[in-house]
Parts: sequence; C-alpha cells; structure tokens
Amino acid sequence: MSESLIDRLAAVVGTGQVSIDPDVLDGRCVDYTGRYRGSATALVRPGSADEVAAVLLACREAGACVTVQGGRTSLVAGTVPEHDDVLLSTERLNHIGPVDVTERRVRVGAGATAAAVQRAAADAGLVFGVDLASRDSATVGGMAATNAGGLRTVRYGNMGEQILGLDVALPDGTVVSRHSEVRRDNTGYDLAALFVGAEGTLGVVTELELRLHPAPAHRVTAVAGFAELTPLLVLGREFRDADGIAALELMDARATALTAEHLGVSSPVAGEWLLLVELAGDTDHTERLAEALESADLAGEPAVGLDPSTQRRLWAVRESIGEVLGIHGPPLKFDVSLPLSEIEGFATAARALVAEHAPDAIPVLFGHVGEGNLHLNLVRCVLDGAAERALYAAMMALIAKHRGNVSSEHGVGSRKRDYLSMSRTDADIAAMRAVKAAFDPDGYLNPAVLFT
Repeated sequence: MSESLIDRLAAVVGTGQVSIDPDVLDGRCVDYTGRYRGSATALVRPGSADEVAAVLLACREAGACVTVQGGRTSLVAGTVPEHDDVLLSTERLNHIGPVDVTERRVRVGAGATAAAVQRAAADAGLVFGVDLASRDSATVGGMAATNAGGLRTVRYGNMGEQILGLDVALPDGTVVSRHSEVRRDNTGYDLAALFVGAEGTLGVVTELELRLHPAPAHRVTAVAGFAELTPLLVLGREFRDADGIAALELMDARATALTAEHLGVSSPVAGEWLLLVELAGDTDHTERLAEALESADLAGEPAVGLDPSTQRRLWAVRESIGEVLGIHGPPLKFDVSLPLSEIEGFATAARALVAEHAPDAIPVLFGHVGEGNLHLNLVRCVLDGAAERALYAAMMALIAKHRGNVSSEHGVGSRKRDYLSMSRTDADIAAMRAVKAAFDPDGYLNPAVLFT
C-alpha cells in the first residue's frame, strides 16, 4: 500500500476516516463466525456516493483490491479480504429519509441497519418486509448485495422484492442512480436487479429506495411440536401458500435444548421437531390456524399466542438460536436451499455425515421451511483445516445430491465459491463472468467473492 494512495484516500474522505492501524484492521479481517481470517492494509469510510466512487477510482488506478464491508454479518466469509485489500466500509452511509406513507416507500443509505429501517417504518404505521436475526447489525446494502431472505420471506419475498431503486458506485468511479416515481417502469435493462445478489462484485450500493407494506391489523402465532419430521413438512406445505402466512420456521430439539440450557429459554411445547407458524392480515386467522393444527399429527398440544406479549414469548426460542450457537466456539455453518420433499432425507443423511467426520459435533437444524431454506450449524465442531475442508466438500455434495442449492439467503462469498458449479452450469458461470468483466475488467472489486 503506497503512501500516495493513502494520501489520496484521505483527501477524498478526510484523514480521520482512513486507518492503517494494525489493531483496527485485524478486527475487520475476521468474519462473523470467527472461523475465517484475511488481511488488509487500510480501512476507508466514505460518507457519500461520490466519495465511494472516488475511493474506487483511486484504488483502481493504484492497482489495489477493494473489499466492501457493511455490517460484516456474512456467514460465508463474504467480507474477508484475501489480497491485502483496502476495506471500504459503508457504515457512514446510514441516513434514513422521510417515509412516504402515501406511496409506502423510503430512501435509506446502504449502511443503515435493518432494525433502523424497521423502526422508521413502524413509526409511520408500516412494515419493512425483511427481518433477520442479525437485524441490529446487518445493513440494507449488504442485504441487497446477497438478496437476503429471513423470517418474513414467505410473506413478503426476498430483499430484491423490496427494492424500488438503487444508487450504485461502479468500479470505474461513476455513479448510477436508478429510480422511478411510477410503479411500473419497463424502460430498458433492469439495472437495479443486476446488482441485487451480485455480492458487491459489480459495484457498491450506496443508497436504496425501499418498498414498505401495510401493517396487518391481526396476528396469531403458534408453536407446534412433532415426533417426526414428515408431519411437520406436510403442515408446512399446507401453510406456505396460505393466505395470510407471515412466518413459517422449523427448529429441531437440539436447538431448543441449547437455548434452554444456556439462555434459560425453553421450548413452549415438546417434540423432536418444532414448527412456528404465524398468520397475519386484515382479518383474524385464529380459527383457521386452529383447524389446521387440529388435523395435524402433533406430539402434544400446540402453544398459541393471540396477544403481542405471548407472541414474543413464542418467538423467543427461534430468536435465541443464533445467540446460543457460538457457546462452544465458532460453529461451522451451512446455509442451503432444498425442495421440501428432500428435507427429511437430507436431515437424516446430514446427521450421519457429521457423525462420520466430526463425531463430537452437535448438528443443529433450523430455518425458513416455507422456502426450504435451512441453516445447518455444527456446534462444538473442532477440526483442522484439511478435515474441515473434507467435511465441507462432502456436505456440499450431499446438498447437490438432494437437488438443493449450495447457497440460499447468505450468498456464495468466498467460502462457497469452489462449489458454485454444483448449482450453476458452466454456461451460466461463463455468462456471470462476462458481466463481471464488463463492469470490473481489472477484477479489483471484491475479488475473493463468488468466483475462484
């Protein structure tokens, strides 16, 4: 890293917004899970889209690689630098504009957290459609980059479905602003969609215009326990396309045992498998929920929440899982997407695979069953580098065998780039590489992400 580049970056963003302190950089070079570490030579915190663009241009002309960082909640090492990179943080791009209640939209900076956007929407009597366990740190720019899903995807869709417009700083130092005041705009390429899910490889999202939704007047929540996975999936299939579905979450007994033991948050019902169902809308769905649960093959009586306080208690186990997973050190995480018909077979085979490779590990399975988006976490998984890579590769192969995708809501990052061909054809990958080359011919922007 040349002094001239540092001076140029400081001239763009201010001396106080550039750091080469080894301790600062060290804390920024480890991923959210604590398992993966990289190296960087500088941290820069631009405060506007123009500053982001100027930083990108300076780094490109100096031949320095850039890794973009938002809330750094990636579970696939998507923000871990590998080339002594310049770290470009969006943390100062955290503004939230006034909510347009009539059109139900709001403009926000890429560094605004999901929780901050949720609060702004709620204050206006509206709802932001994406909710994550990491809501207090995950930024909307990063969520757009990975096309994040989460707890409400079954109702509102992924992050891409909430985006009405984007401002993006491109690798050549220009800024594209794609917004429209009309609800239907079919003019030319859908450039905004191109950057959603691109994981920062094509440009840096600096501002987003987000769709908001009416807040439902009625909400009912239930947690049901099952002795076997099959009846849970049958009920989940029934609910996933139901009118009013707001959440559909699967948890296994190992997850609830951990929350009970270490956080004092016990499951409200018994069962090897739990299904959290929430229905919401302008009408009360309580009777409909009760009828569906009555006909299901449950392990016991379900727990039902009609008021906000009880509903929060029912959500407590699901919300606590993320916190408890690191109790025995960094877990090994797998974020996958499977057809519902394959989930039971995968769950059985995955446990056997873990027992073979890491017999001391505790496999914990939970996730958004409405989309078949599951999170398999291996708690107490201590393996050396070669053994961990062998387990990871075997798990990726198992996912492909069960007709799943190697990535769902967290993206590919650098952790899964070697397995991209399990979910995409050679022609598909070649087309993506061509798009990358068109926007970033020097390959300096997020170079560790997506492609080998």
